[in-house]
Amino acid sequence: MSLPQHFLDRPSAKAKHVAGRLCLDFVNLVGGWRDAEPGSKQGRFSIREDRLTDYLDIVAWAFRADLINETQVKRMTTEAARRPDDATKIWKRGQRLRDAIHSAATRIERGIAPESGALDVLSEEISRAWSKQRLTSGSPNLIWSTEADPASLDAPLAAVALSTEEFFTSADLTRLHSCPGDECGWMFEDTSRNRSRRWCDMGDCGNTAKVREFRSRQSGARRT
Repeated sequence: MSLPQHFLDRPSAKAKHVAGRLCLDFVNLVGGWRDAEPGSKQGRFSIREDRLTDYLDIVAWAFRADLINETQVKRMTTEAARRPDDATKIWKRGQRLRDAIHSAATRIERGIAPESGALDVLSEEISRAWSKQRLTSGSPNLIWSTEADPASLDAPLAAVALSTEEFFTSADLTRLHSCPGDECGWMFEDTSRNRSRRWCDMGDCGNTAKVREFRSRQSGARRT
């Protein structure tokens, strides 16, 4: 079985997974986050190139994130075609979830409390995800498992929601950062030993900054 190339060529399918957390990779499904109020702590942002333009973008991203396999992709796309209104509702939920995670994360990074509206969205999606969890037999302990069909339309959102809960309630949030690259703003968790990570990706924003700094030094040397 193979998936059509036009599906694999979607921007969401080609999105980089560099954040260190599933929920933050989901946040990064944009070309970049523009700070609408530079210097303000309030965290008002606009999106440069939205990469969640329809329900299939969620499916394509989930496939590349190894949340679902090809068989599940086929089942989910078939079901989405059969239930387009439901698929559209889930896509809009995905956009709201992404924006709420980003809003909460940026305000936490800036040392202020997340807005209640964002927390309401996160609470709703996390509650939905947990409603699908059931205790099952393990060896030797009981374990949590997902009762719902992993190919259900909103399965990817449930995985993102549970990742969000784990990150915001258990992680060291002083390691949460946004990339300072030009119009980037991608979020990531700095897991380096000496907390030295600065960029979303050294091969992208990091290299761009290095080239800019080099050219600046060269220009300064020529002037002197």
